[in-house]
Amino acid sequence: MMSPGKFLSLFVAAAAVVAGLSVSGGDAAAGTAPYRIHTLFSVECQNYFDWQTVGLMRSFRKAGQPGPITRLLSCTDEEKKSYKGMDLAPTLEVPSMSRHPKTNDWYPAINKPAGVVHWLQHSKDAENVDWVVILDADMIVRGPILPWELGAEKGRPVAAYYGYLVGCDNVLAKLHTQHPELCDKVGGLLAMHIDDLRALAPKWLSKTEEVRADKDHWATNYTGDIYGTGWISEMYGYSFGAAEVGLRHKINDNLMIYPGYTPREGVEPILMHYGLPFSIGNWSFSKLLHHEDNIVYDCGRLFPEPPYPREVNEMERDPNKRRALYLNLECINTLNEGLLLNHEAHGCSKPKWSKYLSFLKGKKFAELTKPKKVTPKSLQMMEEDNVQKQDVGEEVNVQKQDGGEEVNVQKQDGGEEVNVQKQDGGEEINVQKQDGEKSYPKIHTLFSTECTPYFDWQTLGLVHSFNLSGQPGEITRLLSCTEEDLKQYKGHDLAPTHYVPSMSRHPLTGDWYPAINKPAAVVHWINHVKTDAEYVVILDADMIMRGPITPWEFNASKGRPVSTPYDYLIGCDNELAKIHTRNPHACDKVGGVIIMHIRDLKRFALLWLHKTEEVRSDMAHWSRNITGDIYEAGWISEMYGYTFAAAELNLRHVISNDVLIYPGYVPVPGVNYRVFHYGLEFRVGNWSFDKAKWRHMDVVDKCWAKFPDPPDPSTLDHSNKDFFQRDSLSIECAKTLNEALDRHYERRKCSDLNTLSTPALKPPQETLSPPSLSVPTKTTLSPPSVLSPDRKTPSEITVSRKFGKVEEIDSSKDSSEVKNETHESKNETHGLSPPAEANQAFSSMRSWIIGLWGCSIIGFVVVMFMMISNRRGQKKRGKSYKTKRRSAYSGVWDRTSEML
Repeated sequence: MMSPGKFLSLFVAAAAVVAGLSVSGGDAAAGTAPYRIHTLFSVECQNYFDWQTVGLMRSFRKAGQPGPITRLLSCTDEEKKSYKGMDLAPTLEVPSMSRHPKTNDWYPAINKPAGVVHWLQHSKDAENVDWVVILDADMIVRGPILPWELGAEKGRPVAAYYGYLVGCDNVLAKLHTQHPELCDKVGGLLAMHIDDLRALAPKWLSKTEEVRADKDHWATNYTGDIYGTGWISEMYGYSFGAAEVGLRHKINDNLMIYPGYTPREGVEPILMHYGLPFSIGNWSFSKLLHHEDNIVYDCGRLFPEPPYPREVNEMERDPNKRRALYLNLECINTLNEGLLLNHEAHGCSKPKWSKYLSFLKGKKFAELTKPKKVTPKSLQMMEEDNVQKQDVGEEVNVQKQDGGEEVNVQKQDGGEEVNVQKQDGGEEINVQKQDGEKSYPKIHTLFSTECTPYFDWQTLGLVHSFNLSGQPGEITRLLSCTEEDLKQYKGHDLAPTHYVPSMSRHPLTGDWYPAINKPAAVVHWINHVKTDAEYVVILDADMIMRGPITPWEFNASKGRPVSTPYDYLIGCDNELAKIHTRNPHACDKVGGVIIMHIRDLKRFALLWLHKTEEVRSDMAHWSRNITGDIYEAGWISEMYGYTFAAAELNLRHVISNDVLIYPGYVPVPGVNYRVFHYGLEFRVGNWSFDKAKWRHMDVVDKCWAKFPDPPDPSTLDHSNKDFFQRDSLSIECAKTLNEALDRHYERRKCSDLNTLSTPALKPPQETLSPPSLSVPTKTTLSPPSVLSPDRKTPSEITVSRKFGKVEEIDSSKDSSEVKNETHESKNETHGLSPPAEANQAFSSMRSWIIGLWGCSIIGFVVVMFMMISNRRGQKKRGKSYKTKRRSAYSGVWDRTSEML
């Protein structure tokens, strides 16, 4: 029998174990961790960081992360007075350095290294730990982050890859560290030994101050910061500080992922960093839209609910892409689960039942968010492979000692030979691939747009044609938007999208130049997206694909990109090239379609952006005789930025005339063009299309609206083969755009055309078809088409789903023009009602005239009434007064008095 003393001692021991678990991640892993570990993250006293804290803390506990976690809370004394979130996480208060005490510089990001230094100096936890994991607040933990399992060693921390820190490769590193060769492009996830952190932290802080003060080198070409405002100085402070103390990182590009990105096959990320916007179908989320959101303290309110897993399964058939959407779901649902539990813990009343709340508390969500374990591929470091390249072929030799596996690959011109020897299993595989079995490199297609209706309908056309073209690989829209644009933008589901901060208004110069978003977006994509593509195809949004654009067919290679001729770039032949590139002889007049090797693009993209800024600022050379720009407004600076950057790197292009054609141009016989570029107006008979006239038309959100139908190909004149081919291609381009709109409306589940009611019109003679601005028919129901305005002035369009009509007015025309044109349009379309705007303007004017006329009549009657009343009063005063009154007046008033 157990004695009371022994029972009591066992009880105390058990209680101690439970207490230990309660301050850690909350599962058995905490009690079995072979080393002492502590997790840190830095925040400020703001609502913005409070909801992030709630999400991180919830995921930390669900993931089973061992050891305690500490929030480094940087607040001013004034902020503390009103701060309500002290209980959101285990917290160490840190003096705020947002406003630097010496320089007065406002830079809140410096609180991160300052907070770590403060923790090392003032926290007892720092004296009782072996390993430290440092995270950001805007992260979701998916599984235990164990430095010793990730491969971290004393002197060799593990970190995530931040490829956009280009300053490690240029003069910035040489200026700020004595060991630029040790500079690693890392950040986000940091896992290191406590001794390494003690050596690094003071340098991290001092180097952050140093880089922040170096305003001369804030520019994008030095830092990779597209805003050029020194905002990522803290990241460079870390990299330069680590280089100073001799810390080389084991860099991992698999452990952390941004929601919205597709994980590599076989990789299980254990950390999500929702620093960028992401979407699922029509639903989207951006942390920047919730900067002042007090959602933590607003009982019952959660972030907008995303689609359910079942809807995602129907939305995406590709397993890996569907997996990426599941990660998006996991991120936002974990945030909402944390908010829900936080509201309950703070005494909020129980929310009303809903399907979504039931899902968050159900088994399905619990199963989806159970702790994840890293896979062997997740642990693979970027530096493990030793790659040697030769001019004739490519040889890759990888020796993995632990697994006893050797892989030798020799690629020759004639084919591909793969020799794999696995020593442990005694298995040898030798594969020879001949020319007929050649495996082709992977391709990724990019195009750049902005958050406007103008680019939305172009996006539909390009993506629809991409899906029909047989183009290998995936396509990504680089969407450049301001924060304000994103709040109202509806087109998140139009294409696979990578969101990019807008540079339309340059952050330093204030120059308005939206075309710069193209190189800026490519730079952002390269630095934020993991891609296994060997070649990248870059298109413009105003293009329609007719077939695949592949590097092997058009002879692209590393160092030899392919593009199409832009002969009007005469600046390549004159002083402009001599001013802006050291190699003017290498300037190629190209643009439109670009096929480039990924390694060329990575070293080229930032220079493209820099040269665009350079040419754009050179206003002295904007004239037409120098640039070829007929508007002389510097609008084609981005095109010159591309050609001058390529010349600077001596990238000479394979210039192909067989890739692209403008609709309206006569094709070369026998050429199978792969792309339409409808940048110019084109015509077929009396029909025409000019994209510029649709700049302000919101066609995408108006069910069954479409562009005017081109002529039927059967009506074309076959007598001239060149003109026939020209017109046939023009018709094909226009029809593809309208087909893209139709498919879009079907996906949006717009009401069936046959169910749309028509307005009550009174035709004089015959039964009419539903209103349409295209040529009507008498027997079939044609969808409403949007009539292009006759002038290039902005127009507005409204489409009524209920009545199936399209209404438009050109803002440059007066009411009489509108009335006449509307009457003519009525006759042409068998009774289409006038534009609503015209009716309103005309009705408004008519109402004023009628009103004025009515007021005049009423005023006249009132005056008469007053006069008559006055005369009646005077009649009672006597005959003598009446006689005087009569002699004083004549005419109608005398006769009126006599009648009385």
